[in-house]
Amino acid sequence: MNVSLLESARIIYGSALEVVRPERLLRAKVTRDGFRLVVENESIETGGAAGIDLLAVGKAAPAMAGALAGILGDRLGEGLVVGLPGSDPCLDRLRFLSGSHPLPDERSAAAGRAALDLAARTGRGRLLIAAFSGGGSAMACVPAPGIRLEDKVRVTAGLLARGASIGEMNTVRKHLSAIKGGRLAQAAFPARVVNLLLSDVAGDDPGTIASGPGYPDATTFSQSAEILSRYGIAKAEFPSVIARIEEGAAGLILETPKPDDPLFAEVETFIIGRNADALEAARRSAVGLGFEVVVQTDPETGEARDAVQPAMASLAEAAMARPVGGRSLCRISGGEHTVRVRGKGRGGRNQEFVLASFLDLTPRLDAEGRLGGRDWLVLSLGTDGIDGPTDAAGAWIGPETWRRVRSLGLDPRAFLDDNDSHSFFRAAGGLVVTGPTGTNVMDLRLTLLV
Repeated sequence: MNVSLLESARIIYGSALEVVRPERLLRAKVTRDGFRLVVENESIETGGAAGIDLLAVGKAAPAMAGALAGILGDRLGEGLVVGLPGSDPCLDRLRFLSGSHPLPDERSAAAGRAALDLAARTGRGRLLIAAFSGGGSAMACVPAPGIRLEDKVRVTAGLLARGASIGEMNTVRKHLSAIKGGRLAQAAFPARVVNLLLSDVAGDDPGTIASGPGYPDATTFSQSAEILSRYGIAKAEFPSVIARIEEGAAGLILETPKPDDPLFAEVETFIIGRNADALEAARRSAVGLGFEVVVQTDPETGEARDAVQPAMASLAEAAMARPVGGRSLCRISGGEHTVRVRGKGRGGRNQEFVLASFLDLTPRLDAEGRLGGRDWLVLSLGTDGIDGPTDAAGAWIGPETWRRVRSLGLDPRAFLDDNDSHSFFRAAGGLVVTGPTGTNVMDLRLTLLV
């Protein structure tokens, strides 16, 4: 493997992660001018407010809360931060609670109740700044009446294992929740609410980010019923869940607050960071390193394995069409794939994508593992530094991977069939370990040719 190619990839994704750090984003987009807040050039008067309360929930919550506390200064009233265990920002006036991810637990339920209590205490004449980021759906979880926490955990786990998209999962979760789908804003009314969102979803839908606690919900019980049916979530296994969804679809339970609800006249929403920001930073970095750059702006979604063939065919075509010694190429894309769990191994969507890419490319490689005589690299990582239930952010492959797999006698197909991409890369090399990054704007993928 050409070390400089791997180093180039590290520089590129490092630049992308730096740009979407919550501290950097908030300090660039939110300022305080006396009794006014200016968000994305929009002025928000707070002079009539008795104070400004702060709620931050999600993987980026500690960093978002720290930056906002610095901006608000003496205007900050009560504050609650819900983040991953061990991420306490240890800031005065900010209470920290840990929540579980990717599945909620009792800590998540306690954090969700505390968030609702804070919203309800904010009250008339006050302002609540609600900062949400990816992971918030699991970290703050208040089951709806008649639904036990274990019911939500089992349904969420079932949808995850069957490869449901984040939008589908959140549609269901919102209709099993007392905090999601606008319920937090409902609890805060008549207080004013300003949502500051770090987007981890394709399309940057505010109603999907952390399941939209402070945003009107456009989804319905009927859509939830269709999703559960499509993924085989049956009444025999989940009686209380299906009963609630069926009652809601029949109009026997009130829907989540919709966009025409008057309470949202007191709510403003801003997306302060998104996957497109990371892709643009990666593009600038790659250009600076001398690459010819192609950016796929449409976010990639769907099953990770299904995305491999067109992506690798494009890489192989580029390798064959470009003369050896010609200008280096960098392709950049983002989004977030899903994985349908078929085996018993460990891994994540990024590691699975890269392992499947390796299998697709192997028949096209020469005796040295090169592609059309060129060195190459494929890398995919989660910008949050977490890929599935592993300690890796993602993985990379290149000619060195091919040579090492041959020397070790590894069977990549067997690893993929068992959804055991983490064990494969632990043996073959190629794990990308960043640790939790404190941000979350979906995934970043690079393919490089030299």
